[in-house]
Amino acid sequence: MSDNRKSKVVTQGVQRSPNRAMLRAVGFVDGDFDKPIIGISNSHSTITPCNMGIGGLAARAEQAVKAAGAMPQMFGTITISDGISMGTEGMKYSLVSREVIADSIETVCGGQSMDGVLAIGGCDKNMPGAMIAMARLNIPAIFVYGGTIKPGHYRGRDLTVVSSFEAVGQFNAHKIDEEELTGIERNACPGAGSCGGMFTANTMSSAFEAMGMSLMYSSTMAAEDAEKAESTAESARVLVNAIKKQILPRDIITRQSIENAITVIMAVGGSTNAVLHFLAIAHSAGVALCIDDFEVLRNRVPVLCDLKPSGKYVATDLHRAGGVPQVMKMLLAHGLLHGDALTITGQTVAEVLKDIPAEPRADQDVIRPWSNPVYAQGHLAILKGNLAPEGAVAKITGIKKSSITGPARVFDSEEACMAAILARKVLAGDVIVVRYEGPKGGPGMREMLSPTSAIIGEGLGDSVGLITDGRFSGGTYGMVVGHVAPEAAVGGTIALVEEGDSITVDAEARLLQLNVPDAEIVRRRAAWQPPKPRYTTGVLAKYAKLVSSASKGAVTD
Repeated sequence: MSDNRKSKVVTQGVQRSPNRAMLRAVGFVDGDFDKPIIGISNSHSTITPCNMGIGGLAARAEQAVKAAGAMPQMFGTITISDGISMGTEGMKYSLVSREVIADSIETVCGGQSMDGVLAIGGCDKNMPGAMIAMARLNIPAIFVYGGTIKPGHYRGRDLTVVSSFEAVGQFNAHKIDEEELTGIERNACPGAGSCGGMFTANTMSSAFEAMGMSLMYSSTMAAEDAEKAESTAESARVLVNAIKKQILPRDIITRQSIENAITVIMAVGGSTNAVLHFLAIAHSAGVALCIDDFEVLRNRVPVLCDLKPSGKYVATDLHRAGGVPQVMKMLLAHGLLHGDALTITGQTVAEVLKDIPAEPRADQDVIRPWSNPVYAQGHLAILKGNLAPEGAVAKITGIKKSSITGPARVFDSEEACMAAILARKVLAGDVIVVRYEGPKGGPGMREMLSPTSAIIGEGLGDSVGLITDGRFSGGTYGMVVGHVAPEAAVGGTIALVEEGDSITVDAEARLLQLNVPDAEIVRRRAAWQPPKPRYTTGVLAKYAKLVSSASKGAVTD
């Protein structure tokens, strides 16, 4: 029980705190006041399939907390559906929602002096938002993933939400007809759960499992399967034990456990968004981490899993093949994990993995054997150069060419870029520049899944580059570079690019270069004027004033 709650509730004789009366009104009875109070952060909503099954999981957690001898208090937090808002002005609220979620969980648990928190989340920003709050609060905490969606099926192939985005480009390029476009749309998302590939939600849930803040195997369970509810109940029991033993988030979220998480992200082929989110999580936990650390880890970690968006399989396939624990055991056996890192169970990583074999089963090919990885090195590369002196993030899997030099096609918004792609005005060899979409400039750093999917759908994925100070969906792949920093809105070099300028994107050399003389860049910078803010009131305006560079995690505190 926190010292703050003890001072208000635990009293002697008749000197009782008046807040006991209010607690009785919400169900406390004699004997409950000395039990730990656990906040259950419930992000249930019918806004998105990612979160529509969470209400039942929250109720199961509530029952398990009571049965374990603690008192649950349920409260709601928000979600934004990245998939539904993608390609619209609404997507500007997505990354902002990470901060709103973190602030709301911190506010409730701090304001009510909770002794612990169990957060249940589904869509992309639920995970980092909850973890940022847990690190700030530093009360015993556990994260429960709402679960992944099962794959859709159409004409003999598995589908994910990204299939629908790519189908738009295929239809526009006359590669499929309207019947197939509609068939893909109707079948891509068959029920509850977060997007099924190794996109951002499944990336972050896998990383939290690797970091020790979620239970083993929980990150790849399907939302609609009974084991997800059982795992939720077990998470509640583990949290009550963590409160008794005072196992705190900052005991678990350390430099070693974050390195474990990033290592697993590389091995499973995870989302570029993980870079942004782990920089923010580390900041909240007081752990030293910089963008260059991702490149150090990338160099020594192979990609072991053949997962969408650039691979063949989805998260439920990974689960059946042995899940994240199987991947972790392989990494541990080859000296790439910190086995002594603590988990929420009180055991170390090595202890929870001790009974798992060091090589995957031979009857599956989702997880490759160590001797035959999908790629010899990790896929999330940090590029630098005069276009990104603070760094930029590229996903370098699923591409045939590792470099491109071509003329810049410059757009000051995602919408303008998308219109040009659909009008067939983007040609092979072009390097698209989408700017003023960064944390401040957007504001909110929109994801560019619509343009990148349209490029893939039109068959230009290996011949067109795209760079942006915005972000990419975990469903994006191709010759794309995001998180370019400094961003255009603060005068980064990306703001100075002119139509037709030569740009080089070289993944192997880790280079993002504007091929213009330094003197010309100096001249352009002297003439540049910052644009007026797109929003002057409300949450987006507040966010734009507070947010840091993407190279620092786009944090607001």
